[in-house]
Amino acid sequence: MSAGGFHVHGPHDHELEHAGAHGDSHHAPASTQAGRASMTSQIAVCTAVIATVGAIFAYMGGLTQANAGLYKNNAGMKKTEASNQWNYFQSKSTKQSLAEFARDTAPDDRRQGWQAKVSRYEQEKGEILLVAQKLEAEANDWDQKSEAQMHQHHRWAQATTALQVSIALAAMALLTRRKWLEWGMLGVAGVGLAVGALAAMHI
Repeated sequence: MSAGGFHVHGPHDHELEHAGAHGDSHHAPASTQAGRASMTSQIAVCTAVIATVGAIFAYMGGLTQANAGLYKNNAGMKKTEASNQWNYFQSKSTKQSLAEFARDTAPDDRRQGWQAKVSRYEQEKGEILLVAQKLEAEANDWDQKSEAQMHQHHRWAQATTALQVSIALAAMALLTRRKWLEWGMLGVAGVGLAVGALAAMHI
């Protein structure tokens, strides 16, 4: 140490500084590599879990879409059957009107026979009406089930899309080593899981 407060380096000081510098240069890369390996492992595990859940969501989306189509087809069949019943009802109404006209214009000794036909047509119309109304109610029920399944399908599709975006962010995070991309991956995955939960609860 000089009188002016300056430190005079000796040969041993230079050796110590040189060794310390080399030691730091060796330790820093090791720490960085360990951090990168940890980040890579975390993202890999998260990606595997997200991909598995996404596959389940995609299956549920396909299933609900198929159910929606099946239920809509059932509704169409019931509507066709109901339409046939209404046509049959109309046919009976026409026959009843003709029988009533014949009854009103027939001689007295034949009116009772025509009245019996009118009464029979009236009874048959009542039975046909009940069947037609029942078929229409079943058709409406199938329509509502189809719409519910389609709504659920949209939920599953939204959840699957969010998980796919999350996997894309995971790939970008691995390539760029950006922490905010990793957090973005987890956030979007959380949104996908939340929407999937809504789909499972039929909301």
